[in-house]
Amino acid sequence: MFEKLYVDAKRGKFEVFKKGNGEPLIYTHHYSQFNENGDYFSQLLSKYYTVYIINLRGAGSSDGSTKECTYSMEDTVRDLESIKEKLGIKKWTMAGHSTGGFLALYYAILYPKSLKEIIAGGIAASGEYMNHAKSIYNEGNPNHNRLMEIFKLLENQELTIEEKRALNKEWVMMSLHQKDAYYEMLNIKQSGKVLSDRLNYFSEELPYYNITNQLRDTETRAYIYCGIYDAQCPYEFSKEVSLNMPNAKLETFNESNHYPFFEEKEKFINYVEDIVSSSRKSC
Repeated sequence: MFEKLYVDAKRGKFEVFKKGNGEPLIYTHHYSQFNENGDYFSQLLSKYYTVYIINLRGAGSSDGSTKECTYSMEDTVRDLESIKEKLGIKKWTMAGHSTGGFLALYYAILYPKSLKEIIAGGIAASGEYMNHAKSIYNEGNPNHNRLMEIFKLLENQELTIEEKRALNKEWVMMSLHQKDAYYEMLNIKQSGKVLSDRLNYFSEELPYYNITNQLRDTETRAYIYCGIYDAQCPYEFSKEVSLNMPNAKLETFNESNHYPFFEEKEKFINYVEDIVSSSRKSC
């Protein structure tokens, strides 16, 4: 279990969950809400780092949005930097999956001196991935219409727990190459509730999101990973990020969709251990 604490930072009060020993690492997702269970990726990282999971603005008991401090990616990264400052941490690693990885990229651009390195997967440097034929968010994708129906249904506050689970299962299955991995997910006690307010804000911001050129100027060391069958952010976009960042290295998971830490679990654990080993050698 992660320890809950509250950080009264310059930009607001935030709910944070801490676990592990070692160098500091920040972990979050752009539109998820966490609790003391964290999630599988953060649990794994806590074996090697002191992990700080951040409930972003509007998540859990963290402050909500204001006119000055919104749910935008830029404001979110500024929130994260203010939390780092309040914690008295000089530099930390940032890890994030999917839109958590988007934030890691943004952080590397805005505050490169605050980061030792980033670990990010299933990512994109622009909203162009939404237009890719392999993405379930593309209108031409066979799963797109049903996915939009699922999102709409999940906004219904009157859904039973069983109905929510069935819809979430259907959504997750669209993003798994190894379908049996879903049942392993169920055996892991984890959090990560989707927040519709933050998701809706992200959807509005996404058409204007493009940090491709800025990535070329960041020297931050980046460990990028992706499943070759990724149906949310297709593999090509993680590869593009790795090619644009001067100090990036791409790890490909050839039997995975969007969740390689479940679909190729042993390989992913070895991947994280290799990152930790490489990081220590570079100190």
